[in-house]
Amino acid sequence: MSTLMIYGATGYTGRMAAELAKGRALDLVIAGRNAEKLQSLAARLDVPYRLFNADAHAAKSLEGISVLLNFAGPFAQTAPALMQACIEAGVDYLDITAEINVYRQAEQLGAQAATAGVMLLPGVGWDVVPTDCLAMHVARRVQQPHTLRIALQVAGSMSRGSALSVSEIIGAGLLARVDGQLVAAPDVQPRHFDFGDGPVPCAPLSFGDLVTGWHSTGIPNIALYVHITGDAFPEGDLSLLPEGPSAQERDAHRARAVAEVIGTDGTVARSIVETVNGYTYTPLAAVEAACRVLQGERRGGFETPARLLGGGFAESIAGTTIIDI
Repeated sequence: MSTLMIYGATGYTGRMAAELAKGRALDLVIAGRNAEKLQSLAARLDVPYRLFNADAHAAKSLEGISVLLNFAGPFAQTAPALMQACIEAGVDYLDITAEINVYRQAEQLGAQAATAGVMLLPGVGWDVVPTDCLAMHVARRVQQPHTLRIALQVAGSMSRGSALSVSEIIGAGLLARVDGQLVAAPDVQPRHFDFGDGPVPCAPLSFGDLVTGWHSTGIPNIALYVHITGDAFPEGDLSLLPEGPSAQERDAHRARAVAEVIGTDGTVARSIVETVNGYTYTPLAAVEAACRVLQGERRGGFETPARLLGGGFAESIAGTTIIDI
């Protein structure tokens, strides 16, 4: 079988991914929870659709599917059931989340997935693809890397789905990886990082890289930070936000992240990844990752983008560069 299902295909980013997958002539099925929107998109793309909820009965809707690519956030509400459904149905699971608790659950389900011959690969968009590949790149510049710090720059307006997802990340509390263990870190302090235009303040936040960075690099001490500019993070009733930024707004704000690795001898290495806007990058990277999995690049169990697809995967997306500083 070589059929891709995009779940959450009628959402802001899922719709872009479905259009890309159709353009690449993939054997595509779209899915989600809104019948009217699914029917409309399926008719426009001339693809089949399936209507089902992300719940305990989802496995029966995965018949004939090879890879499920989940775009339906907040992912804490969809990923657990869909991962279990994929394990039951023998389907590889991918998503685009940065929510730390989804990675923790995927990690916990790794042995069960491996036994079933199923791969769990969360985070095939921005974030986590560029930062995971960046971490692997910087780690290779240092002998005996000991500490990894990653900071993301979030510029421009945020989509409704991303805002709801970030709320999940904030709700998970502040975490850090210390001596290989994921622990609560409520006292971690903001730091300054330079994304290329001078140092700026960055607040600690618990992204999925706390899990992926550990598996991809083996570095035992990891902390995550974010720099939010302008009105990037909205307030109030997030469900009332616009679906997402326009193409013009996306073009106005490129995405950047910086990674810093410190070796046991005190050596410090830093690199920056810069690419197209995160909302542009995510469907490109996610569909490319799904294609590679469909073509046989897969391993049973929990996986990370850089470990599975290689440290150069981020730069395979047009407009992406890694610069050593």
